[in-house]
Amino acid sequence: MTGVPPRSDHATLSALLSGAGFIAADEEAEELLAAAGGDATLLDALVERRLTGEPLAWITGHVPFCGVDVHVDPGVYVPRWHTEGLARRAVERLPVDGIAVDLCTGSGAIAKVLATARPGALVVAADIDERAVACARRNGVEAFAGDLFEPLPSGLEGRVDVVVAVVPYVPSAELPLLQRDTFTFESPLSYDGGPDGAGVLRRTLRDSPRFLRRGGTLLLELGGDQADLLGDDLEALGYTRAGVLRDEEGDVRGVEATFGAATTTAERPRRGGRPPRA
Repeated sequence: MTGVPPRSDHATLSALLSGAGFIAADEEAEELLAAAGGDATLLDALVERRLTGEPLAWITGHVPFCGVDVHVDPGVYVPRWHTEGLARRAVERLPVDGIAVDLCTGSGAIAKVLATARPGALVVAADIDERAVACARRNGVEAFAGDLFEPLPSGLEGRVDVVVAVVPYVPSAELPLLQRDTFTFESPLSYDGGPDGAGVLRRTLRDSPRFLRRGGTLLLELGGDQADLLGDDLEALGYTRAGVLRDEEGDVRGVEATFGAATTTAERPRRGGRPPRA
């Protein structure tokens, strides 16, 4: 490209990205160089895409998440670092032979982490976006297309140990406050949680008891004061031991709750055979 400085070395590319406002310029430069594989023309094309604000994971085709390499197709929601704490907590709560459901799975990142950490467990996922379902399946996830629990096999009802979900939870009025390039590439469908941001969260709370076993765990990503907004709903629906999940800086990142009274290990339904499809 005429007038464009060479970008084939890490220092030059890192400086270019840093000057364009990318915070993790060193790491991004390394990923772009690896994706180009020594092809200068390809590297220029990849860098130009990144400079428009296109998500890096769409350009390189993958993103690390909880130490697992996750394939990400263009157009599919990219898993964020702040979701890793929720995923790790889901692993902790999932028995080695348990059953987990990952809602609004996107690329299937959380489901893939669960399946990697608990290979003896049954992990299924769902997303309303067909592109996301296809991407999750490429990541080895058993994914179903549909809204929240609607597409899941009925044989899972009352047997699930962990329901984990990163549903849209940004209040509609706050969507314009998101990073300027967000909706240039991503869909508001991945973010818009309604007037107070808790619309889809409440639906997930309401529908989870049909699938969770007693003593099963619900894990939801959320932000701000949304944990307080959901307190009455959790109590009314029979959830106990509700608590917030915070990141290393003390910011609220999620809520965890137990459905009903816990059962003993002997009483807990075993995974058994694969449930019939709906």
